[in-house]
Amino acid sequence: MTVLDEAPGETTDEPTGEPTDARGRVAELHGIRAAALAGPSEKATEAQHAKGKLTARERIELLLDAGSFQEVEQLRRHRATGFGLEAKKPYTDGVITGWGTVEGRTVFVYAHDFRIFGGALGEAHATKIHKIMDMAIAAGAPLVSLNDGAGARIQEGVSALAGYGGIFQRNTKASGVIPQISVMLGPCAGGAAYSPALTDFVFMVRETSQMFITGPDVVKAVTGEEITQNGLGGADVHAETSGVCHFAYDDEETCLAEVRYLLSMLPQNNRENPPRVESTDVADRRGDVLLDLVPADGNRPYDMTKVIEEIVDDGDYLEVHERWARNIICALARLDGQVVGIVANQPSSLAGVLDIEASEKAARFVQMCDAFNIPIVTFLDVPGFLPGVDQEHGGIIRHGAKLLYAYCNATVPRISLILRKAYGGAYIVMDSQSIGADLTYAWPTNEIAVMGAEGAANVIFRRQIAEAEDPEAMRARMVKEYKSELMHPYYAAERGLVDDVIDPAETREVLIRSLAMLQSKHADLPSRKHGNPPQ
Repeated sequence: MTVLDEAPGETTDEPTGEPTDARGRVAELHGIRAAALAGPSEKATEAQHAKGKLTARERIELLLDAGSFQEVEQLRRHRATGFGLEAKKPYTDGVITGWGTVEGRTVFVYAHDFRIFGGALGEAHATKIHKIMDMAIAAGAPLVSLNDGAGARIQEGVSALAGYGGIFQRNTKASGVIPQISVMLGPCAGGAAYSPALTDFVFMVRETSQMFITGPDVVKAVTGEEITQNGLGGADVHAETSGVCHFAYDDEETCLAEVRYLLSMLPQNNRENPPRVESTDVADRRGDVLLDLVPADGNRPYDMTKVIEEIVDDGDYLEVHERWARNIICALARLDGQVVGIVANQPSSLAGVLDIEASEKAARFVQMCDAFNIPIVTFLDVPGFLPGVDQEHGGIIRHGAKLLYAYCNATVPRISLILRKAYGGAYIVMDSQSIGADLTYAWPTNEIAVMGAEGAANVIFRRQIAEAEDPEAMRARMVKEYKSELMHPYYAAERGLVDDVIDPAETREVLIRSLAMLQSKHADLPSRKHGNPPQ
């Protein structure tokens, strides 16, 4: 929260003259609207562009369908006095609110105008945001915030600060009811950063957007560490290290285009299904290339994204948190035109193990899919949880339980596919049949077991191996015996823990047919106020 001077060239537009008839009043109205649309001054606009940033209205034009934006409270002005505020009463009070359409569907939006009070939040500013959030919840339509503000308007004191409380309360009320997307297009510091953290998705733009609770100056004063704003809370930091940011792009145009794409895959609210489209990719297309993409040798890595591309419609998918916790993939895609959420281990990163960050990433994604009626397809190739003191002391039990809880709590259609390894507790957590998956399939290369054959043989046959004349030969023989007895591809299917072992080339067709059958699935959870998930 910072004290903000007016932006360069900022002026206050007052109506002049006194119209005497209706035509004069209408002319006056058009003049006031033109002034509000133009913003504080050309100089302020030039200063915004000089930073590589678009104005709030330019951003809204890129986000929404052309000509669809309907503004709300364009003429709103603050009522604060003191510290020179009474002489500065620009229209909109630094935030533009309203609704429009994205691909013909209603979307609500608010956009901070950095040219006015640096986009700082005052009482009137906050009230406008509260109103548009209430309208979005009532109408059952997504809410997109275009954030570019430096915090609370300190000149207005606690009245401004309380405005954030109203935003947080509404973010929480809307959670799981309507999609909420935060687009960071400038600074977002202090308590203001908690609103994006409460929403479903966070987008950021490199170099121009930053998020942090305490800025570099405070960090230096308290800890002695020197760091830049981007180094502390830039897009790459939050996309790769903290996991706060789901998507990061180089420019605002690409960022807003991707927001439109994400909205095209989400329902309007939790009472609707995601929009279905006609697919030109045939449902029974064979994927023979899958036989070569996934090595039968469980120790050889491969890129799971290539598997996903081969199975989904036209190879097109949107990966969420692509650069954070890369050992697991979370993505939105379509199968025969139907939106699905895909959770998949990534053998090319940490062998696809589950760790603290991967568990958190996947758990949040599963919860989002379940909230918005998106079926979940899980691709398993997981050797277990990552061992280590750091993981245990960091709470891998607690964090891993988040993923387990999310799957167990999900009532949308759930299909799991075991490509290769599925060992131990990680197999159970990754939507196994025993925790409620509706259908479980496996490829003939699957290995489902408590642990790998080598580790199992070392435990079970420890004495025989130690007493053998040739321990290594004995170990190899015992590993082979264990595999043939308990890890052959049909062991789980014979016991009903896998519904079918399928030809990898037929995966797309099998998944599409299964999703069609599950389309009318209905499941009720026990009556309760809410669960108490692990934190």
